[in-house]
Formats: sequence, structure tokens, C-alpha cells
Amino acid sequence: MKKRFAVILAAGQGTRMKSTLYKVLHPILGRPMIQHVISALKPLQLDSLITVAGHGSEQVMEEVGKESKFVIQEEQLGTAHAVMQAEQLLKNKDGITLVVCGDTPLISTETYRKLFEHHELTNAKATILTTTMEDPTGYGRIVRNENGDVARIVEHKDATEEEKEITEVNTGTYCFDNKALFAALKRVNNDNAQQEYYLPDVIEILKAEGETISAYVTKDAEETVGINDRVALAHAANILKKRINEAHLRNGVTIMDPDHTYIGPEVQLERDVTIYPGSMILGNSFIAEGATIGPHSEIEDSTIGKHTVIRQSVVINSRIGNNTNVGPFAHIRPESDVGENVRIGNFVEVKKSSIEDESKVSHLSYIGDAKIGRNVNVGCGSITVNFDGNGKHETVVEDDTFIGCNSNLIAPVTVKRGSFIAAGSTITEDVPEDTLAIARTRQTNKDGYFKKEK
Repeated sequence: MKKRFAVILAAGQGTRMKSTLYKVLHPILGRPMIQHVISALKPLQLDSLITVAGHGSEQVMEEVGKESKFVIQEEQLGTAHAVMQAEQLLKNKDGITLVVCGDTPLISTETYRKLFEHHELTNAKATILTTTMEDPTGYGRIVRNENGDVARIVEHKDATEEEKEITEVNTGTYCFDNKALFAALKRVNNDNAQQEYYLPDVIEILKAEGETISAYVTKDAEETVGINDRVALAHAANILKKRINEAHLRNGVTIMDPDHTYIGPEVQLERDVTIYPGSMILGNSFIAEGATIGPHSEIEDSTIGKHTVIRQSVVINSRIGNNTNVGPFAHIRPESDVGENVRIGNFVEVKKSSIEDESKVSHLSYIGDAKIGRNVNVGCGSITVNFDGNGKHETVVEDDTFIGCNSNLIAPVTVKRGSFIAAGSTITEDVPEDTLAIARTRQTNKDGYFKKEK
């Protein structure tokens, strides 16, 4: 097999997006669109991946990180000019170069693989990824000769009425013989209304030299959608959402309302997971067998255990164990670790804390920077007071402890095993094992006080 290279064109800021964010960084189901492109290319085991970024696009380079090499297109002078920026990394190399736009996030790995294979099979110098559309308005048409070979690409505005009837269109994704590509790029001119250097001109140059030009037709026109504005972005998100949800449904997941359920491409769901409407599961999340999510829950970069229920709650970058109940209206913030058979009730916030098996924080509490042991009961309205105005401090509550309602645990503090905190206490010192701690002023009643005042 020949060496394979890929060039992602990601230099355009995307003025039609009307955003300060670079176009290829706009997210689709929680992932920037350029990451969708890279994820589809990864399984191909490319010998080199190069991203053409625009001047001032440090955010793009930061997002892609170590997954790609970079070249900079200082001026936006067209697609051919953008590919030319990769010459320093690819010139004189034998192999096949795939050129793909960073704003086409729905093309699958399988389509890329078949495009490469078709290119090699036909021994072509250039292969165009094409598709057929019922309404090809605006797209360049693929004109074939009597043998079925590609004769030329004609843009919609330049097409005759007969050519406009052609439904096979150019998607803007190509495979090239690498050496032939960069030799032809040197001959592309900008003799056009926009005074830009266009990559499709390479096809015309190679065709004029008598080289073989082929086309691979993908049957799924939806995956070739390019994103130029927010309307197209929303359309692509809906396509991807449907693709992902249908795959999970076929694998044994119950999604009550697929139209109103949003699952990211990296999410793993085991069988018999049930997802209710209005839920979003994004990032590197894993939901174990039999868990129930929603309605209206948000899970991101988190692990949810078997038969656990998350109702109308948010879980971010945390782990929830088996047979645990969270919500409604709970917030599990990053770096939290909740054990098995735990109850996290309504209006409870947990931040950077661990709560071990069989414990309960049933309602209206804040647990921050804390270690809560096994079989602990945290009463309503209890707070771990973790911030002193300068730094965060840790609260430790050991096993088999009872925290009465409306208690304040002023960190740093440790409540030892088997202790009992009386309701309404403010604990500022460590509590020994098996101890009742009462930290409140004794009640005093002033008989007739208000009657006298009146």
C-alpha cells in the first residue's frame, strides 16, 4: 500500500458564521467540527496529517494539539494556495494525499477508506469524492465522457442548461498523487473574478496532461454537507444526532425521544440504558448497563454505574457508582467520586469530593472538598465550609456518622467514625469517635418580650 497523507483546510475564519470563533471550532454535539474530521481520519493510520491554519488561528492549533502538524496560510488566497502551504512538508514524497475541508465534519472513516482504495484501484492521478443530490443547485457538476470517466468539473454558474440537469456533484474532497499535486499547483493561476487560486483547477491541469481522473461516489449525500453558516451547523448537528442515536438504539439502548436527546460521538452506552427526553450526554462519558438518565439531565466526561438513576441533574467530569440515585436537581461538579447505593437528593451540590457506599446527602446541601465515608447521613441544609477567603480546605467525615440538619462543618475539620453532630451546629474542631457534638448557643426564651415592646 502506498503512503497516505492528509491535508485539512482550516484557514478560513468563516465570516458567514458571524462569530469571533473560528469556523472549524464551532461545536457539534460537544466537539469542535475539526475534531470530527480528525477522528474520522485517525483509523486510516496516515503517514502524515497536516492542518492548514489561518493567520491568528492559535485557537485552532491549540485545539488540535499534537494530533496534527501545522502550516500557516498568512493570506486567504484560495484553496490551491492553502494546499501549497503544505509543500514544505510533503514535496517530493511518493504517496497519496487526501485534501479535505475542516468544515465537512460528517464524512465517515469508511468513506475516506473507500476513496483511497478507489484512487489506487483506478491508478488515477486525482480522484474526486462525489455524491448525487436531488437538488444540486450551487454545486459543481461532474461531467463524464462516453466511457464514464470524469471529463471535467463545471461550476453551477458556468453550467449549460443540460449540465445543470446533472445530479452528480463535487464535494470538495480529493485524493491526489502527491508529486503530481504539487507539480500542478505551481501552474494554477488566479485569473478569475475573486483573484484566488482554486484547487479544482488542478483537475483541469492533470486532465489536459492526459492523466486519469476518477471519481468515487458516496451514496450518503448528507455526510458531505459543508458548514458555512449557523443554519448549516444546526443541520449537521441534526444529521449527526440521528446517526448516533440510531446506532445506540440498534445496540440495545432505549431512547424515549431521539429527536430531543443529544449524545456525543465518543459516548459509550451499554445495553438496557434508558434515556429520557431533554438529556445531553457528551464528551468521554460511559453509561453502564441498566442505568437511567433523565429527563432533562446533562452528563459530560463522566462514568455512570449500573442501574444508577440520574434525574434532572448535571454530572460533569465525575464518577457515579452502581445503584445510586442522583436528583432531581442535583449538581455533581468536576472531580467528584460517588460510590454505590448512595443517595444524592434534590438541590444538592457536590464539588471535588468523594462520597462512599451507602451514604446519603438527601437534600439542600453543599459538599465541597470533602471526603465522606461509608454509611454517613448528611442532614438537610448541611454545608462543608471549604473556603476561608484565601484557600480551599478539606472536610473529612468518617464512616457511620450522622450529620444533623443545618450543620456547618468549618474546614479543615475531621468528624471521626460513629459520631453524631447535633442539628444546627457549627463545627470548628475535630470530633472524636462515637461522640455527640453540639455547637450552638443554648436557647433562651424571653417571656412577654414583644408584648412589652409594643
